[in-house]
Amino acid sequence: MSEELSALMRSLGEAALAASEVLALADAQVKNRALAAAAAALRARRADILAANAHDLARARERKLSSALLDRLELTDQRVESMARGLEEIIALPDPIGTVAAQWTRPNGLQISRVRVPLGVIGIIYESRPNVTADAGALCLKSGNAVILRGGSESERSNRAIHACLEAGLIEAALPRGCIQLVPTTDRAAVGLMLAGMTQYIDVIVPRGGKSLVARVQQEARVPVIGHLEGNCHVYVDRDADLAMARAIVLNAKLRRTGICGAAETLLVDRACSATHLAPLIKDLLEAGCEVRGDESAQRVDERVRAASEEDWYTEYLDSIIAVRVVEGVDAAIAHIARYGSAHTESIVTSNPDTAQRFLERVDSAIVLHNASTQFADGGEFGMGAEIGISTDRFHARGPVGVEQLTSYKYVVRGAGQVRP
Repeated sequence: MSEELSALMRSLGEAALAASEVLALADAQVKNRALAAAAAALRARRADILAANAHDLARARERKLSSALLDRLELTDQRVESMARGLEEIIALPDPIGTVAAQWTRPNGLQISRVRVPLGVIGIIYESRPNVTADAGALCLKSGNAVILRGGSESERSNRAIHACLEAGLIEAALPRGCIQLVPTTDRAAVGLMLAGMTQYIDVIVPRGGKSLVARVQQEARVPVIGHLEGNCHVYVDRDADLAMARAIVLNAKLRRTGICGAAETLLVDRACSATHLAPLIKDLLEAGCEVRGDESAQRVDERVRAASEEDWYTEYLDSIIAVRVVEGVDAAIAHIARYGSAHTESIVTSNPDTAQRFLERVDSAIVLHNASTQFADGGEFGMGAEIGISTDRFHARGPVGVEQLTSYKYVVRGAGQVRP
């Protein structure tokens, strides 16, 4: 590792630390002004952003990246507009900093409040998706945190073009540029420094990317990590499921966008309705171009179904492939998810409220849904404006990580001269 790189990363850390002290006390209107200016810049510079993205896509195709990674990387007019709208939705959210989550008075007269505060400096390491640059930068700004962004080499030009828009917003609001910084090198050693060599600057690391990246972050980080390793999501079609609803949900959950972490990877069908529901569900998937790997019951209904291996039940495909199994009711579905799932997102399709409640209570995942597609596992769809990621952790944040989840709290105690006996 070169001294030049170490000096570069140290300068980023020092700037972020200084900016975090300013940002923690910044007025909500100032932060919103920066976000509004950034949204305007995204729209005004749309052509520049798309040109940069086209260059990244061309290089990615030369490197023969997978279709899932290409989908994550690609920007369109609609996706740039979605980024801008996401910033505006974040503006509309209440500012969490300084809000009182709880307060009470003790018998001795001490007044105690639990008040939301920023985490400090957040490091975000991500691959492919250039929209993360906008979403993460905006969420960190709104929640009073400085952020150091390290995108993947495959999206280098796209990230720079988007970051320039965020920086324009900071300048417009007279906030330090250190509030949102993009690591200006693709040297992989920069990631190692963020994970273990900048603990005096970075308070939290958030990984967004493939399994190997997230695993590395979780193994090497010397600061807390917020994130998930895999999104092995399930849809369970119960005996009391409406067939038309089940068909629509399964197709959407699997194929709307196969490369996102909320895409369904396994379909579980109750044996009690398999005679009526299994064949139509499998036919829909196959005719939509999805490869189906199934158990013996699934293979019997269509010769195009390939045999599923034990590994398939554990697999996050991020592609047009799904595993299908027939199970003996809701409890068997819950047991399958507990054994093979990644605690990300699971859905039940049923018209029976008692069965739905049993599933929602007993499935231990970050997000559980009733009669809805797993593709709703998204901070924007939850009304958070955007998300910095989905967390499957049980501490601090779980599920979509938005503005509120990027805060901590402190206790403020007011007295009138009390001393402890």
